[in-house]
Amino acid sequence: MEITQTILDSEQIKDRISELGKQISSDYKGKKLVLLGILNGAFIFLADLARAIDLELEIDFIRVASYGDGVSTSGTISLSKKPEIDLEGKEVLLVEDIVDTGTTLSWLNEYFSQFNPASVKICTLIDKHERREIDVRVDYVGFTLDKGFLIGYGLDYAQKYRNLPSVHAMEG
Repeated sequence: MEITQTILDSEQIKDRISELGKQISSDYKGKKLVLLGILNGAFIFLADLARAIDLELEIDFIRVASYGDGVSTSGTISLSKKPEIDLEGKEVLLVEDIVDTGTTLSWLNEYFSQFNPASVKICTLIDKHERREIDVRVDYVGFTLDKGFLIGYGLDYAQKYRNLPSVHAMEG
């Protein structure tokens, strides 16, 4: 695999996150907001997004496990790290690096409803439709892309390249 092109440069990402932060700040003004980052990919995006939101908020992380052959999910999803803060009555914003098949976020949306939050919404840096299997509503989208294997800015290939400041396509 090799990096073939830059898809989103760091300035594009920074500018769009600033816009998302303003929109989220306006939409959640006066409400109890919890940013719930999905590890590992979302940690960089969540950190920048949290700084762009001008509200008092809480931050927590979850880790999702799906069992399969390593290439595709078997459809069995569980949380290997659950949230540690109380979500009842709060506005929960799931923060993800990329929405691809939609399977995980659809499951998470359903799962978190049992904690009686005021709402559960989804924010993603990249909404990619190439492999979408389940129609999932994404409330805040950084960028919409049709296809490509992407790395950088939290996105990885074999746990590498997350630290790149831009998003790149890989082929190989």
